Amino acid sequence: MTITAEKPVLSPTPLPALQPAPAGRPAIADPAALGLGAFALTTFLLSLANSGLMPAAGAAVLGIALFYGGIAQVAAGVWEFAKGNTFGATAFVSYGAFWLAFWWLETNPDVAKASGAVGVGAFLLAWTIFSAFMTVAAVKTNGVLLAVFVVLTLTFAALTVGEFSGQTVFTHLGGWLGLVTAALAWYGAFSVVINATWKRTVLPVWPSK
Repeated sequence: MTITAEKPVLSPTPLPALQPAPAGRPAIADPAALGLGAFALTTFLLSLANSGLMPAAGAAVLGIALFYGGIAQVAAGVWEFAKGNTFGATAFVSYGAFWLAFWWLETNPDVAKASGAVGVGAFLLAWTIFSAFMTVAAVKTNGVLLAVFVVLTLTFAALTVGEFSGQTVFTHLGGWLGLVTAALAWYGAFSVVINATWKRTVLPVWPSK
């Protein structure tokens, strides 16, 4: 079984917000809104295909995966490095790279064919493990990010089982979980934008204590 536009694999990114720039450096706008927004939108499109709601979205997501989910999210991660945000930098660059890898597999059918279901399953399993340990780290960020990573880990786990077993019910489950992940990440992106623009807390993110 190979990755196809009708049955793509998921998902993926995100990140803690609003850390002051180090003294002596010019202020950098919070890149979390861009990173979370890129993660959410790309995940939403692919999850429409994985859930079976709109299979054609699997083909439409390719350009978004390259430019928004991939390149833009990696750029957000680089800005997080500049802000000294280890969690945000690691998450955004990693999931941006995930989307670039997804785009590569989808646009190189010989590679996808050579990987087969087992190779793709191993790919998804590795991202499940990564997402799981990032979930542990997210406990010390805020409630929104923790929720994103909990559901994201479950999304990858369901897609992994679906790929290894060939049971589309798990792929569809992963798609529905991916839609929840996207909604949570969009909320996180919106909260960063609206709170920063309005200069007060409009949407809570429930920071860790």
